[in-house]
Amino acid sequence: MMRRFSRIAVPGLLAAAATLSGCDMLAGGDPAPVATPTPSVSPTPAASPSEGPVDGAKQVREETDTFVFEYSWPTEAGEIPALAQWLQARLDRGREALATNARRGRDAARDNGFPFNQYSSDTRWTLVADVPGWLSMSAELSSYEGGAHGNYGFDAIVWDKTENVAREPVSFFTSAEALDSVLGKQLCEALNAERAERRGAPVAEGSDDPFDACVTPDETNVLLGSLRGEKFDTIGIQIAPYIAGPWAEGSYDFSFALDEDVLAIVRPEYRSAFAVRD
Repeated sequence: MMRRFSRIAVPGLLAAAATLSGCDMLAGGDPAPVATPTPSVSPTPAASPSEGPVDGAKQVREETDTFVFEYSWPTEAGEIPALAQWLQARLDRGREALATNARRGRDAARDNGFPFNQYSSDTRWTLVADVPGWLSMSAELSSYEGGAHGNYGFDAIVWDKTENVAREPVSFFTSAEALDSVLGKQLCEALNAERAERRGAPVAEGSDDPFDACVTPDETNVLLGSLRGEKFDTIGIQIAPYIAGPWAEGSYDFSFALDEDVLAIVRPEYRSAFAVRD
């Protein structure tokens, strides 16, 4: 599913650990079949594609007269063949979609006498945590397809090294509602404290402004991190613009130590990959 737009800024604890285009997943965490990569669009004569694989990492940049396409992933991802194939399939589909949309946008602008601005898409996958059996990654997304400004967004997956499938971080828990029941209060308190800092005033009690409301984890991008690199012991939360505040406030990013309450709602088949953080 396509995740909400936001700026990526991996929380400090997650960054210390190792450092959602959407995850091809079915509801409940069951993997959908990995799609066969679609043929990439042949560049126009103005294209200047470049790829720079280094020890499993990949960086692609392609520029034509209608679009700029960029896509990258880290070494740890590229060293897992099935994950590299999954990422390559997404790269190919993203490049195909951008080229098609850019061509249509250029034609529409020409037909209506408007100036055409080059479209763009940039996806950057980074490592969140590499623990036995699992690789947790986040993606920073940015795009422009006309309009006053572009969009920026994020996604996250956890790669199952045993089954060779991508899993949504929320699917590791019994339900999104269960995660909200144990993490929601902490998240709301942290969010309101940060809102007050940014706005220069506390959130008014009883406010009916949607930008003052609490946000549930299911409305956010959830990351699974590891402070020690052994098991998942940190939960990251990234909240997109327009969910917790106006565009000008940007995104909100938090991290929480995994405690007994969170551990209790981890699905039994995944519990061995999690640990309470002291």
